[in-house]
Amino acid sequence: MFEVTEYIGIIAFSISGFFVAVRSRLDFLGVLISVFLTALGGGIIRDVIVGRTPYTFLHNTPALIVISVMVLLILLKFHKKESIENRPLFIVSDSIGLISFSITGALIAIESQLNLTGVLALAFVTAVGGGITRDVIINEVPFVFKTGFYGTVALLVSLLVYLLHIQEMVSYVTLGIVFFIGVCIRIIAYYRKWSIPLA
Repeated sequence: MFEVTEYIGIIAFSISGFFVAVRSRLDFLGVLISVFLTALGGGIIRDVIVGRTPYTFLHNTPALIVISVMVLLILLKFHKKESIENRPLFIVSDSIGLISFSITGALIAIESQLNLTGVLALAFVTAVGGGITRDVIINEVPFVFKTGFYGTVALLVSLLVYLLHIQEMVSYVTLGIVFFIGVCIRIIAYYRKWSIPLA
């Protein structure tokens, strides 16, 4: 379950990281760094926190996925399209990545026998850590701090996974349901402009 969800998240965040790089008019190296940080950064931070060798450093598949997605998007000339970050593909891919990594973060936290606080924290870091790192490097306010319900959805999803674990109901089916609910909430929140009140 972890690998399936992890790979879905990597694919989705590779796409959204590419669009952010295009919007910021980065060169090829900048695009590469943006895509890698977005897709793999959160997972690396997650694994370091729980004292594991990062999954990305032990398996070649994550890096191959990132490179393949980036090359495909370039071949399809997505880098030449204006305002692509506001189009449905970006919103959907970013939402899928957010929920996928929220789930993998929660699963790793549970496997590491962390309590509810640990599950929420690790899921949040996994889901948004790469994006925050990317945005700081390109000198932008991190996406999670300026768009409504982004981090909140990650916390909600991780809470649901934890409750499933407590009830011994974690399975492909139940996680699939949580995944679907999470993606729907995030997409609806974006288009309905739901937000947490500004400070």
